[in-house]
Amino acid sequence: MAKTIETYGAKDITVLEGLEAVRKRPGMYIGSTGPGGLHHLVYEVVDNSVDEAMAGHATRIDVTLLADGGCEVVDDGRGIPVDKHPDPKMKGKSAAEVVLTVLHAGGKFGGSGYKVSGGLHGVGISVVNALSERVEVDIDRDGSRHSMAFAKGGRTTQALKVSGKAPRGRTGTTVRFWPDPTIFEETDFRAQTLLERFQMMAFLNKGLEIRFFDRRPDAALSEPVVFKYAGGIVDFVRHLNSSKEALFKKVGFYDQAEADQEVEIAFQWNTGFNTDGIHSFANGIATIEGGMHEEGFKKSLTNVVNKYARAKGLLKEKEDNLQGEDIREGLTAIISVKLREPQFEGQTKGKLGNVSMRSLVEKATNERLADWFEENPTEARKIVQKSVLASRARLAARNARDATRRKSALEGAGMPDKLKDCSSRNPEECELFIVEGDSAGGSAVAARDPRTQAILPIRGKILNVERARLDKMLKNNEIQTLITAIGAGVGAEFDIAKIRYDKVILMCDADVDGSHIRTLLLTFFFRHMKDLVEQRHVYIAQPPLYSTVVGKEKVYLKDDTAKAAFLADRPDHKKEFQRLKGLGEMDYDELGDTTMDANRRTLLQVSVEQAAIADEIFSVLMGDDVESRKQFIQSNAKDVRFLDI
Repeated sequence: MAKTIETYGAKDITVLEGLEAVRKRPGMYIGSTGPGGLHHLVYEVVDNSVDEAMAGHATRIDVTLLADGGCEVVDDGRGIPVDKHPDPKMKGKSAAEVVLTVLHAGGKFGGSGYKVSGGLHGVGISVVNALSERVEVDIDRDGSRHSMAFAKGGRTTQALKVSGKAPRGRTGTTVRFWPDPTIFEETDFRAQTLLERFQMMAFLNKGLEIRFFDRRPDAALSEPVVFKYAGGIVDFVRHLNSSKEALFKKVGFYDQAEADQEVEIAFQWNTGFNTDGIHSFANGIATIEGGMHEEGFKKSLTNVVNKYARAKGLLKEKEDNLQGEDIREGLTAIISVKLREPQFEGQTKGKLGNVSMRSLVEKATNERLADWFEENPTEARKIVQKSVLASRARLAARNARDATRRKSALEGAGMPDKLKDCSSRNPEECELFIVEGDSAGGSAVAARDPRTQAILPIRGKILNVERARLDKMLKNNEIQTLITAIGAGVGAEFDIAKIRYDKVILMCDADVDGSHIRTLLLTFFFRHMKDLVEQRHVYIAQPPLYSTVVGKEKVYLKDDTAKAAFLADRPDHKKEFQRLKGLGEMDYDELGDTTMDANRRTLLQVSVEQAAIADEIFSVLMGDDVESRKQFIQSNAKDVRFLDI
């Protein structure tokens, strides 16, 4: 022990200057160095422009993917301040240079620059600078254009200087950046990923115009895509319900403001059975774990509907009150709040903790929603009638669950027969592989680590839960088996603290049928075990498509991209590539080596950063609207990178 202490001294303490810390640990700032982190760079720059719009100083944002792999973001806001920063520690740097080169520097930590803003940490554009190969900034302000430039890692190559006159007296900021390929796994932006985010931003900022241009040589988009919504979140609700059958045509809306906070709520019911159609935002940030604003809305919504139903005689005196989940069945609602000092909490910092916002939303909903019901009696009656039907279905589902529990107790079987469970009872180290087919299930059982890995084979395609109420869903054997194996309940009763496995891994063939089964499973988890997805316990196994031999060692390659990279590194490779067959045709040792061994496998973690977008996609792909599904597939076909048919 003494020897260890002696060898650990001051020389072992590393001091990272400026933006070095970001390059050393990029995941701390942007989540990952994969596609999610890459696109996060764009969001950070665009968020600054959106903050200008929320402050009332910008009306348009142009985002362009450049032909050489860069990205340009242009807004018509006030422009980043260009005068000298007063802090002597900044050594005479301009405010603009400070914003680009110093972490936690910005106009969103007080003062009069912004009343509200979407940034969480104030590190946005400086992180983009740190993780880019180069950055160029033009600022139009006070009649002049001011320019500066940076090289890899944020090193200043051109200090801020006046480079000319601002075009036609315009104001605003232009940022061009080129992601550093030594940091990111890939630097090819996906247009559809960006468009989904930009559309959501336009919905949340009424009247803001966001234009997207793709100038890359292989771009699927030949024309610009423009998002601008005069109705704001009312148009958002209408868009989310466009692939569903609306219960009535009107989209309700109310808002309220007091002190330094305000709330806007838009809503419409549809004929579907989904109960998680509420999507909330705080200062434009998706609060996927909810928070005080959602709590206030749900509580008041339940009170208002029950009070109205009683007053109009739509509930008999002896009938129980409608439950919140009954009322929320088929509801699509957007809750958008703005406040000066948001407090974000939760697993993903996606939960709003400001108690004052709950009070404001409760007050607004109790008063304004009650008025809306009185002014729209036809729609209000339809809402109550649908809620009553949902209540009856809920009771039927509860009876079905109780019957299943009684049957299990009588038979003395706590777990399904087909589940090959692991021996460990510590959920944090346990994994459940949901495997397509009995044949692959047999191989997986032989290949697994029996202490920590459980195998659950499923036959064929499970029920499409997008088109079924919970009571019908619970009669499906495969779904019953999934619920029992995971062990945390289902629907409103789901309790993430009770899950029996930290990782739930979907292991399906890389063909059309396997993709369909995977989508059905994801739909079930997203709709009825949402916390399992949102808290990132769901994974997709990545079995390789190819194998070859290097020397005496067998090498596995995930896909065609990996194969191409392999050949680029080894142009003289002469061995043949074997196209691997389905999971059921793999030897158990091959399946274990490539797909199940924790030290060698690749897993794709399923995350839902934008729940409203996921809600829409699941509705389109798994719902009844064939035309919407056709349009979605056609518009996204050119953006599919890996398809194995």
